[in-house]
Amino acid sequence: MDFRIIKTPSKGTIDILMHRKGSPKDQRPENIDAVGLVQGKLIEMVVASDIAEKTVGVTVEDIRGSCPQNMIMLAIFGDTASVEAAIKAIKDDAEERRKKGE
Repeated sequence: MDFRIIKTPSKGTIDILMHRKGSPKDQRPENIDAVGLVQGKLIEMVVASDIAEKTVGVTVEDIRGSCPQNMIMLAIFGDTASVEAAIKAIKDDAEERRKKGE
């Protein structure tokens, strides 16, 4: 999986993500101080979403690709510390699975 964190995302960046997210465009997450981006296999992203939402108070959205049925990325919205904690929990889980040979 690939990971990136954008601290204090610009309005344009938020607009791009809002346009491409899976839920209705008029539903905007609150308190967007940071955005964590996770890209990988579909199964990995579903697990990552579950881990992120269980770890801290963040909002997770699927970000669509060029066709509406194609999820290519997750965006994790929240305050900087929460987004960083969510990304760390996802990375820790991926490392644990790698060590187990999953």
